[in-house]
Amino acid sequence: MRHHRIAAAAAAAVAALALTACSSSSTTATSSTPAASPSTAASTPAASSAPAAAGTIVEVAAANPDFSTLVAAVKAAGLVDTLNGAGPFTVFAPTNEAFAALPAGLLDKLLLPANKATLTKILTYHVVPAKVMAADVKPGKVKTVEGGEITIATDGGVKVNEASVTATDVAASNGVIHVIDKVLVPADVDVSKL
Repeated sequence: MRHHRIAAAAAAAVAALALTACSSSSTTATSSTPAASPSTAASTPAASSAPAAAGTIVEVAAANPDFSTLVAAVKAAGLVDTLNGAGPFTVFAPTNEAFAALPAGLLDKLLLPANKATLTKILTYHVVPAKVMAADVKPGKVKTVEGGEITIATDGGVKVNEASVTATDVAASNGVIHVIDKVLVPADVDVSKL
């Protein structure tokens, strides 16, 4: 019973973060060497006081209906075991709306078994191999699990490449999730050829 209450509390905290994220405009920035300390997003008051989640990144994402498309993509790419692993990971998680904004038909193509390698490349481009909380945000380039770099900017709100960060510090047992409003695509991936 205690596990169910903890899981319910974690799901409620994630939902509260999603609801309060859009009303926040606070940001935090410091300087860094990207290779040693990856960057993340701006802090929101609700995120800073959120209790630690009981589950892994995949379990926390699966408990939030705003991430159902991301969870389906993670499953299609065969990344569930990886993102349930010890980590730690920082995941820049696109919402369902972010996936819906992709060109018509692209998501369906990405979910096909024939495009698993491309989907895996795109999803791992959203993952940094370290746990970085919003308070540690640093502008600059950061290496991802995919191997490429994302660019963090903090002027006028926190951005990851062209995506805006809408909520931060969604805690998981093996890392942290920061919510973004666009799907990130590595520069060397041409989705028009799918």
